[in-house]
Amino acid sequence: MKRIGILGNIGSGKSFIAQLFGYPVFNADQEVLKIYKNNKTIFFKLKKALPKYIHSFPINKTEVSYAILHKENNLKKINKTIHSEVRKKMKIFLKKNKNKKFVILDIPLLLENKIANKRDILIFIETKKSDVLKNLKMRKNFNKKLFNKFNRIQLPLDYKRKRSHFVIKNDFKKKTAIKSVKIILNKIKK
Repeated sequence: MKRIGILGNIGSGKSFIAQLFGYPVFNADQEVLKIYKNNKTIFFKLKKALPKYIHSFPINKTEVSYAILHKENNLKKINKTIHSEVRKKMKIFLKKNKNKKFVILDIPLLLENKIANKRDILIFIETKKSDVLKNLKMRKNFNKKLFNKFNRIQLPLDYKRKRSHFVIKNDFKKKTAIKSVKIILNKIKK
């Protein structure tokens, strides 16, 4: 099994591209949402760590966003609680898909959290700033302050681009994206 890691800016279309590979995808953002919705143990841990902000189960994204924006240290507390659970889910995913030719890792902080290993094939999704903002504004809960905060904790895009083996220029047109994905898969399979 080869692991393909998808890198890029928030809103660059990493999940859109990840789905086009046709192999199992581990989407960390979706896993976090499942944890918020279903995991009472995590809820109690977050409630204990952030009693002023976390009140209701299933965990309310608005409460989490407010906590992140209200106090600098809150994001670290949330990450400490959530990331260990996401890593467990990823290990289960990798074990379940160990016989697949490829798996796709759609994890926003893949490099920052040292999840990528040396053998991973890294693909950088390059998207125009205007397209990123347009994509983000279409999201239901887009918050520019939150976007800026998350952007600050990410490694520079130039660094991610240089670390990557391939670059896909994403214009959010499915036909173009599929063509780019096929070219990369053909190169990897050789």
